[in-house]
Amino acid sequence: GVRDVLFLYEENRCSMTYMYEYPEYLKIKLPKKTARRYPAYELYLYGEGNYAEENKNLLLTGIPVLFLPGNAGSYKQVRSLGSIALRKAEDVDFKYHFNFFSVNFNEELVALYGGSLQRQTKFVHECIKVILKLYRGGEFAPTSVAIVGHSMGGLVARALLTLKSFKPDLINLLITQATPHVAPVMPLDRYLTDFYTAVNNHWMLKAQDLRNLTTLSVAGGFRDYQVRSGLAFLPRLSQHDSALSVVSSAVPRAWASTDHLSIVWCKELILATIRALFDLIDENTRQITEDPKKRMSVLNHHFIRHPAKRFEENPEVFTELPGIFMWITVKASKWTYSVYNDSDGKYFTFPLASHRKSYSHVYCENSMLDTSSWIYGCMNSNSSMCLEATDLSWRAELLPTTKVVMLKLRDYPSLSHIVIQVPAAVGNKYTLGCEFFKEDSRTVQLPVTHLFSFGLSSSKILLNSTGLLYNVQLQHFNQIYQAFKIYIESHCQSLKERKPSVYRLHIPWSHEDSIIVAKVPSLTEISAKLHIAQPQNDSRVPELNIYSSSDCRYEVSNTVLFCSYLYIPVFQIVRFHAGAFPVYIVSNILLTYGGQLSTLRSTGQCSDFSLELVRTAKPYKIEPLISVVVFLQGFNWFRELWESLSLPEVDAAVLSSQDAWFPLVSLILFLFGTGIAYWSGVFFSTSLRLFSSLWLTLIRPTVLQKDKLNTPRRLCGVLSLALVSWTTCGAFALFLIYLQYLFKDSDHSKETSQNCSIHTVKPQSSMDSVPEASQPLANSTTIAEAVNSLKMHVTILNLFTWIVLLNLPSLIYWLKNLRYNVRLDPDPCRSTAIIIVCILEILMNSSTSEVKSSKLLKIAAKVPLPLSVAMLAFGRMHLYRVPHFVTFSLLLHVLCCVV
Repeated sequence: GVRDVLFLYEENRCSMTYMYEYPEYLKIKLPKKTARRYPAYELYLYGEGNYAEENKNLLLTGIPVLFLPGNAGSYKQVRSLGSIALRKAEDVDFKYHFNFFSVNFNEELVALYGGSLQRQTKFVHECIKVILKLYRGGEFAPTSVAIVGHSMGGLVARALLTLKSFKPDLINLLITQATPHVAPVMPLDRYLTDFYTAVNNHWMLKAQDLRNLTTLSVAGGFRDYQVRSGLAFLPRLSQHDSALSVVSSAVPRAWASTDHLSIVWCKELILATIRALFDLIDENTRQITEDPKKRMSVLNHHFIRHPAKRFEENPEVFTELPGIFMWITVKASKWTYSVYNDSDGKYFTFPLASHRKSYSHVYCENSMLDTSSWIYGCMNSNSSMCLEATDLSWRAELLPTTKVVMLKLRDYPSLSHIVIQVPAAVGNKYTLGCEFFKEDSRTVQLPVTHLFSFGLSSSKILLNSTGLLYNVQLQHFNQIYQAFKIYIESHCQSLKERKPSVYRLHIPWSHEDSIIVAKVPSLTEISAKLHIAQPQNDSRVPELNIYSSSDCRYEVSNTVLFCSYLYIPVFQIVRFHAGAFPVYIVSNILLTYGGQLSTLRSTGQCSDFSLELVRTAKPYKIEPLISVVVFLQGFNWFRELWESLSLPEVDAAVLSSQDAWFPLVSLILFLFGTGIAYWSGVFFSTSLRLFSSLWLTLIRPTVLQKDKLNTPRRLCGVLSLALVSWTTCGAFALFLIYLQYLFKDSDHSKETSQNCSIHTVKPQSSMDSVPEASQPLANSTTIAEAVNSLKMHVTILNLFTWIVLLNLPSLIYWLKNLRYNVRLDPDPCRSTAIIIVCILEILMNSSTSEVKSSKLLKIAAKVPLPLSVAMLAFGRMHLYRVPHFVTFSLLLHVLCCVV
């Protein structure tokens, strides 16, 4: 599954964008108060060549667009948008042009550390005010700014509306690229989750106030394994009709999935964005139009359904057809025509009266990919010529190799003819085709595999007719855990050159279509996976549209082998829930830790980590209780009782409401966690043995020393690390105590190995100095205690390693910003770090002999099980809660050492 997510996706079909002149970034001077408050942030204006030179005096006359980079993103990523917009402006002789600004966020890791998101939002507000001041006094001075946000930059842009002092009129257009709108990818601190909650709640509660803001969210598709496309879809709001979400694979003229970085430079996608920006310009104000309906029309035109025509706000319904072309009547139900070096134009007319009784639809296609009109509807019932007609080209849709239009005859009762215009084509070669058909004859149903088919189902259909279009309905394909392969094999009657086939997997409830162009004859494999599950109130069926060659037959199947059945759904599990892996891994280690304490209490010996993991890490101890709670939360009385206890909502229930939870996923994740926990234990034990063996060759202690729990030196160490945590960064203090514990464990392992070797080969002088019976017994008891302590320390170190890893992003953020501020503020783990430092300073010097006699050992051994249940219930979507559960368990261990 991991291999499939990271490597097995479609090839990169994006072209690189290039600058024709050297890019320059002009730093905008900010007010002193703003610069002092945000010393790490900067604002730049993008330019190239002469354009950059002209703008150095900042006398700007264009349309302002602000680019916001995302997690660890650079302000220089604006260059693709800025360069192509500049070339487009040159094409129109700078009648309109855009000024692209970009914010430098110092490449902060805001996807992993949420403490700076609010700071970034406030800085962007200041930047917008500075940008608009640059145009003050101009003839066409803007009153608002368009924003393009990549990744977390898009979320920061949405968060502007949550600021009390922010005026919504300052933004008229927001385009986000691969932005996780729904939830954070890795919720590692509460500042991140609180920020998401505030933004999404504001957008839901204040949806009426957002009507003047048009929002477009573009997701990267399956190539983007960092932010899955389901997270990039804006929340569906019935009262908010000015938002649009689309996957890049469905964007016309792009039709390509992008990874998380290439979405900012993918030429096809950038071209669609720039074309849309220029079509959004109001000729009167020379700024982006204030009309929300026009903005949505433009975005739909360029990002959803492109009719292969230039955008027109109010296209003419009727048009005149010049009579200089030859008129040819076609009465056949199927017609194809090839054009090559044709110097005379023609009109082909198709009378509808003779076809209405026999057929329900008409389908036409044209491989001439220009933007001129080509298909019309005529209302003259008695004439073979039509001087005035309805332009049906606006009903067409652009595909990679052709433009197509399908009309339902019942919807056009006033039309008497369909007219196809074939202009003179000197030096051009293209084909046209039309056919009338019944919808039922071209629609077939293909049952797909489901979760409990166990890979044994096999469906195959043969399309025997030689039509131009087929619709294969994928029955019961509506959940994200359904993932399978579709195979399309084409057989052609002759080997002549023909146009390629186009296959489109159409998902009707979200704009996530994928399109594949295939040569014929060929065998094509299509991966069928969903980004968004089917909404409950939606009954539409996904379709596989086959735009075929006229003399070819097609065979469609979704045969799945058992081995493929096993691993293909795992792809979806990894893609949707990989962020929850740490919770399941720590839960397994915590269960093992509790089992070791239980064994220590019952037998006096600490069992091996691997053996105890096998014995105690059982999913049936945890999963049923969580499932029962999720089930009961469906009842109002239980939900009210739950809320009265001030308990947070169970994460599985939230994921179910987002259609991201499916049967057996928690069990599979738990098994993954067991496997990773097992190998992490093996890795720690092996590494510790190797490291201590190396140390043993350098330093050979003579006796196994017993450490005291409390000494003035250790008290000073605790106070020092607590001071470090309070004055600098909590994660830094955790990292220091982790290194100390690691070396301490190596010391334990080294001393244990040394004493084992001394016990195995004892010098004669030592044998003579003590009584014969008591010395071997004392040595074996000491070594057994040392081995037991070492096993316990390795497990605690394993737990602590995951705590350090979960807090590592805030440490990295602090190190990167150390030159601006010594103290991390806000710090998500400051108080937790102080508690853990105190606990570990005691534990690293403790032994199992002190714990065995404790009255609290029974409680300490039983607590890890309910903590593991709570961890899986409340930690899947809140990873920052995991250290709290581990800390509580270790605190009981400390109490066992002293009580």
